[in-house]
Amino acid sequence: MFYESSAWKKHKSCGTSPLLPMTPKKPQQWLQVVGHAGSFHVGDYGTLLKRFCEGEQQCYLRLMEDVLRPFVPAYHGVVQRDEQNYNMIDNLLTHFNRPAIMDCKMGSRTYLEGELLVARERPQPRKDMYDKMVAVDPEAPTDQERAQQAVLKTRYMQWRETLSSTTSLGFRIEGFRKSNEECHTNFKRTKSREQVMEALDNFIDSNTHIVWGYLRRLKQLRQVLEASDFFRTHEVVGSSLLFLHDWTGRTGVWMIDFGKSEALPAHLTLDHRTPWVDGNREDGYLWGLDNLIDMLANMLPLT
Repeated sequence: MFYESSAWKKHKSCGTSPLLPMTPKKPQQWLQVVGHAGSFHVGDYGTLLKRFCEGEQQCYLRLMEDVLRPFVPAYHGVVQRDEQNYNMIDNLLTHFNRPAIMDCKMGSRTYLEGELLVARERPQPRKDMYDKMVAVDPEAPTDQERAQQAVLKTRYMQWRETLSSTTSLGFRIEGFRKSNEECHTNFKRTKSREQVMEALDNFIDSNTHIVWGYLRRLKQLRQVLEASDFFRTHEVVGSSLLFLHDWTGRTGVWMIDFGKSEALPAHLTLDHRTPWVDGNREDGYLWGLDNLIDMLANMLPLT
């Protein structure tokens, strides 16, 4: 995820306006944790431009009318820059002073059931995915895969999730950047509870005040998620929690990244804690949040 770190005046409009021409500003100071180069640009008045995705736009439109609105960036509609459309959202770094920033990918899987279905309908062994697999673990391919020098996409997608804490804890750390500009992004094989807690402690520099701030926010978020119509009726996959804190002790957590979140059929709702089996659409989001809250609580001194 990319966010721009300069303080900007707050944007006053919160509508879903038609395409608006944007005047590019001079380059700003950027914070890069994880993300895709070219997908994000700084906007005017404390906003961020994210490459347009219709599914994400629809999610933001729903979220602006949902009880989750205080826990997501405000959405300001679609704008255009260099003939490319972008969703315009609040830049969450605006009110922080040289913040530490962490991206946690939530849920027990980061692929949609629909992606598995498409991959099964077109079972094409992929050499590129085989190469990625052996680069991480040369022993991972089966004898047949090794002979073909290729793996099916469905196999690769499900194998990849088992490497990190996604399947064991319901979330994984994607990366973080501390206020001293120290950056950590190698968490693909951070899997155990102890490993994750060590990484979290590094991020917050063993500061119990920061832990308390995050815990309060996460418990509030959990309560609102359990009451949210949007959350109950969407498969929330590939979405992250963005953590921010700075030297003043200010903390914040927001839900971001809804490009892979999908509305469910009208007859179906999710509790987000039931273990996923193919076909039930459960994503494990609240199970992961429960584990994250429990780990942060265990980082506090005993009283």
